[in-house]
This record gives sequence, structure tokens and C-alpha cells, in this order.
Amino acid sequence: MPKTADRQVRIGCASAFWGDTNTAATQLIEHGDLDYLIFDYLAEITMSVMAAKRMRSADDGYATDFVEHVVAPHLAALRTRGIKVVANAGGVNPLACKRALEAVADQAGVDLKVGVVLGDDLLPRKREFTDVREIDRGTPLPANLVSMNAYLGAFPIAAALAAGADIVVTGRCVDSALALGPLIHEFGWGVDDYQQLAAGSLAGHLLECGAQATGGNFTDWQTVASGYANMGFPFADVRADGHFTIGKPDGTGGAVTPHTVLEQMLYEIGDPAAYRLPDVVCDFTQVRLRQVAADRVAVDGARGRAPGGSYKVSATYPDGLRCVALFMIGGEQAARKGHASADAIVAKVRRQLADAGWGDFSGVDVHCIGAEESYGPHARPAAAATREVVVKIVVQHANAKALKLFAREIAQAATGMAPGFTGYFSAGRPEPSMIPRLYSTMVPKADVPIEIVVGAQRQAVTVDTQDHPQPSQPASVAQAHHIDGPTTTVPLRRVALARSGDKGDHANIGVIARHADYVAPLRAALTAEVVREGFAHVLAGGRDGRVERYELPGSQSFNFMLYHALGGGGAGSLRTDPQGKAFAQMLLDLPVAMPTALLKD
Repeated sequence: MPKTADRQVRIGCASAFWGDTNTAATQLIEHGDLDYLIFDYLAEITMSVMAAKRMRSADDGYATDFVEHVVAPHLAALRTRGIKVVANAGGVNPLACKRALEAVADQAGVDLKVGVVLGDDLLPRKREFTDVREIDRGTPLPANLVSMNAYLGAFPIAAALAAGADIVVTGRCVDSALALGPLIHEFGWGVDDYQQLAAGSLAGHLLECGAQATGGNFTDWQTVASGYANMGFPFADVRADGHFTIGKPDGTGGAVTPHTVLEQMLYEIGDPAAYRLPDVVCDFTQVRLRQVAADRVAVDGARGRAPGGSYKVSATYPDGLRCVALFMIGGEQAARKGHASADAIVAKVRRQLADAGWGDFSGVDVHCIGAEESYGPHARPAAAATREVVVKIVVQHANAKALKLFAREIAQAATGMAPGFTGYFSAGRPEPSMIPRLYSTMVPKADVPIEIVVGAQRQAVTVDTQDHPQPSQPASVAQAHHIDGPTTTVPLRRVALARSGDKGDHANIGVIARHADYVAPLRAALTAEVVREGFAHVLAGGRDGRVERYELPGSQSFNFMLYHALGGGGAGSLRTDPQGKAFAQMLLDLPVAMPTALLKD
């Protein structure tokens, strides 16, 4: 295929996480007219789950459903349509995934060359990295790791494609590299083509969460809800100069608009002027989005600069055990009854733990779901008066016997505590489970050799390991302004949209002005201090917690970082919302003062 300036490469994404719908692959293969199909499977917790599977079997530790339920049924269509596949389905055992793919291809009689990227798995070499420190806390590397993986970049994927791979399987890599790798291969982008690398990385970032760019998880959900049963999954049409358009297959549900796409751009980023990836540091502050046709949005304005000389490394380790119990209480003052029962259960078990000499729980969280307790002091008074709640009790302890004792005591609340206990949500007593804790650090790229295996051939891949200087201070921190003239107080959702997510123990909330006229008043009304006050009940440090605000002028949006707001984050947190997914919805209820003359109908 000639690599002309106006040629486009179309990349579709059929998976945002391990467990996403199987229908997406069929939709994009049959109706997407793709060149490449990518799949994103790996979250930090997923790596520890896969590591546990590999410990039980040397042939496990990867996304088995990628092989069995995605590739195997579509082998003939992929070959006929000439679609190449890139997926991080290799988990902690990419070679086993490669062997499984080759087996199903042989069984189907399809000639298929599978490539894998190796080098991200640092667990066998963990003793070489004993001098590293955790990014936020400065703590040393735990001794009891179950996974340790570097976030590799896109150039090894491009190398595997250049070596003739029809399917490329990786372990841990940055999510956006799944799309950037094919673009490097197709357009011959080099290690110092930073503007194109930034644009390709943005395309990958917009694709990596699947239907979140096409109307899924959208603030104005009611405008797309009729299409939920057949949500369209996204594709990007990318040119050699890095300009691209986001779309979805015709006739599918959802919507592709500047706002649906922009919500995804702001999802789970930090400083938008310094989105750090292995191949490039991206600046998204001047990105612009334009509706160019129905369900087609053009994106441009991403800028890039040279990356640093280290890889981010994500490790997981077991940090005790937990047990979770759920039950419903109905009737008047349901939340008060729920807390009275839950507190009594915990106190009763604590007394027995002390008698047994097992020590206290190392963590306890009680939450009456339905009473708006996640809103803290901002809950509506009427919510506390609700007549039904689901009570969640989660306790943490190092001793499984202590947790089994807790599990035995739950049912007694049905006859010995507050009235209305029902709906015990468990098939029998709840069982203890391991708490996987995340540990993030940095290691020099020069200490992480990378190889690819394509077919039967193995070769080393050289990447840029130079430690390019990085600005020490963020350049995009927004400054507050003042509002002049009469104002009207309205809920934030009337003038803005928002999307939130997690980055370890930190949360981000991206806020988008619905109209350009709203940007300046939002800058004045929605300060970091206002957001800190609104979320003090979840921040480590409370009202003294850390919140930063950034501005993206090109897209009339802001990004807020809430540091240590998730109780440890992810699977290590005992909270009901350990990933901050509902934070944006909470913020959208915030009353803000807006100039009365500017408010639109």
C-alpha cells in the first residue's frame, strides 16, 4: 500500500478492559472497514489476577477469552478482510498466549503469524531493583511481589508488525501504544517525530476505553441511552501527519460528538501539558475537536516533546485479607438501623478477636448504599431518611480465621438486631479474599531489554533510552479570575459536563464548559479550593488535602487532580467507589455562580 500523505489508516478498539463485551469485535470486523483491530485488557489489578493464574499453571496468565472467544471465531474474517490485530492480552505470559493463538489457527487451517513483545515482566529480576522507591510514598520495593511490569512503548509493537506479524500480543505496555505501534509501522514515524507521536498517542488514548468515546459513561446519558443495547465502538482514521478523525460504524448506538470524545480525552490524565508516555511527552492543552459529519469528530492540536529515560513500573503484592458482607435493611430510618447493626457486628467480632489474641481489624468500612453517604456532608437531608439501604461492611485482617469469624456473625443480625434485615447478598457466608496492593516506581529504560518473537524468530529491539530533560514545573496550572455583574447560582451540570477516573490512589475530574462563554466564569467559580472543600471528606488530609487544577484552552476544559482521594485506590481500597468513577457526578451537583446574562436556555 503506498504511504502517501493523504492515505489514512483505520484502527478500531474492541475492548476497554478484561471482561468487555464480545459483541464489539464482531461489530468492528464486519462493519468497521478496519486496517487494525486493537484490544486493551490490562489494569493494574488484572496483572495480579493473571499472576495468580500463572502460579497455578505455567500455561495460564493471559486473557484466555481473547483466544477462545475473540480470535478463534473470527480467524477467517480477519484473514479475508486483511485486518491485523494488536492486543495486550499476553498479561504475564505472552508466550503462552502466542502458543494458544497458533494452536487455534492450526486447528482452523489458517496461516497466521503471531508476534509477541517481551521484556516488560521484571518479576524474575526483582532483586536487581532493590534500590527503587515508590513514586508517591518513597517506600522500598516489597519483598512479596506477585507481579512487576514495566509500561513499554509502541516501537516494539511496530517492530513486530515490520517482521510480518498478523497478530501482535504484548504484556504490559501503555494503553495508547496499542494504536501508536501500527501508526509508527504504517507511516514510518521515527523516535524524534514528536508531534506525530503525540497525535498517535492521543488517538490511542481516545480509543483505549472502547465505548467511552462513543457515548458510554457520557454526562448527558439520556441523549444516547436508546442506543445502549447496540453501542458503537470507536475507530480512528489517522493520516501520516497525525491528523485524525474519531468515528463508529454506521447504524450502531451511541454518539460521536466533540463532547463524548473530549470526555474520554480528559479521562484519567494528570497535567494535560505533560502526559508522560515512554515514546513522547504529550501536551493536550491546545487540542481542538470539530464535528465534521454525523458521528465523526476531527481532532488536532496535540503537541509532543522528548520523553524521559525511565519506564513507569507497576507492581502488585498481597497486603492482608478482606471480607465483604452485603445485606438490605428496609423501613423507617433504614440508614440509622443499618449503621447500628453494622457497628454492633464489628464491635462484637472485635471483642472475640481480642479474646482469641488475634488482634484488631486493620481496616473497617461501613457504607449504607442508598443514603448518599459517598457525598459526605453534602448528602441531601432526604437521603438520610430513605426507607431502604444496602449495608456494606468490609473488614481487613491478616488472619483468615478472624475474617471467617466475622462472616459467621453477620446472619445473627437478622434476629438479634434492628428490624427489616433481609436480602443477604451472598451464596452462603462471605469468604476472605486477598487484597492486592499497587506499588508504582520508575526504572531506567536502559535496564529493560526488549525482544520480539515473531513466528519462530526472536530478535532484540532497540529503543531510545536517552534521558531527555523534562520541565520541573507544570506549565498549565490555571489561574482564578473574578466575575463581574449579577450572578445566578445553578448546578454545575447546567453549564458543564464532567468525567472522572483513577490514577492509583489519585482521582481526576475533567470538566468541560458547555459553551465558550462559560469558560471565564467557571475559571472564577470552580477553583481548586472549591473542589478541595467539596471532596474534603475523601481526601487524605481533609481540608488540607491536595487538589490541583489545570486548564486546556483549546478544548474549553479543565482537569482537577485529587491526590490520595481513593483510600489506597483500586483493589487495595475498602471504599465502595475505590476508583472515583462517581466523583464527576458528585461534582456536577455543585452550585456555581454564573453571570445571569450569559446563561443559555
